[in-house]
Amino acid sequence: MLSDLPPQLFDRSLLQRRRNRAAAGMQDYNFLAKRAFEDLCDRVASITRDFDTAAILGGGPDVMSDLARSPAAEKIGWWMQSDLAENVAKQLGPRACVLDEERLPFADHSLDLILAPLGLHWANDLPGTLVQIRQALKPDGFFAGALFGGATLTEFRQCLMAAESELTGGAAARISPYAGTFDMAALLQRAGLALPVADIDRATVRYDNAFALMRDLRGMGETSILTDRPRKPATRSLFMRAAQIYGERFADSDGRIRATFEIVHFGGWAPHPDQPKPKRPGSATHRLADALGVKEISAGEKAGS
Repeated sequence: MLSDLPPQLFDRSLLQRRRNRAAAGMQDYNFLAKRAFEDLCDRVASITRDFDTAAILGGGPDVMSDLARSPAAEKIGWWMQSDLAENVAKQLGPRACVLDEERLPFADHSLDLILAPLGLHWANDLPGTLVQIRQALKPDGFFAGALFGGATLTEFRQCLMAAESELTGGAAARISPYAGTFDMAALLQRAGLALPVADIDRATVRYDNAFALMRDLRGMGETSILTDRPRKPATRSLFMRAAQIYGERFADSDGRIRATFEIVHFGGWAPHPDQPKPKRPGSATHRLADALGVKEISAGEKAGS
């Protein structure tokens, strides 16, 4: 019998445990979530309206300090922040709660603004989560999010595969796949959000070696949670060889290695009758040629004839 459930690519219970384990020191490693959230705040600040109620899904500790320093804070009345992991939620300050982004508890049309900084890349059913977000927004409510894109950790992925192929003759999936093979704007539109937009921010972070990179990933709670991950722990020799290959292929002149983090930003609005709508094809009343001050050439006429 076929299941209506989407493929369970990610073990979200493992994600919860790892975020709980990393919670005590996460503030020291949360620089990418803070970078993403700062961009989300800039987007909110550029909107010429206020938001009475807001929910921030994920982001981890200390991102709200960025909101307090941003002009966006003046536009938001009441807000709350959530996390999948209880130990992380305890560090989020007032109005914090534990919730699963795949099962949002919000009432329909109850929020004016939802922000999701760096968490939805772990959703097994991203389209379904976006539908829930749209349903939670009031008409003309705004949603903006950020998740890791497909080029994230491309250097580390290549080095692990090369090292494992060399040592064992094959390579297992040890880094989770990230978004980027689909059009986020199209997903937003499919979820019923209007005026969808998406763009990419690429950050290159330099480390002394691959082990320093792995330390940061553990501190962020961003290590692989693939459901189909190898059950046998990777050997130290694998990571030693991967680190050596990393230094050979992706080191700068000073010996430090580069790690790419691709952050996909996206946003859209809950539909409202007063929102701009695209013009009907053929409804234009002025010619482009007149606006540009040039002669109009028909499709069958060659230029210069």
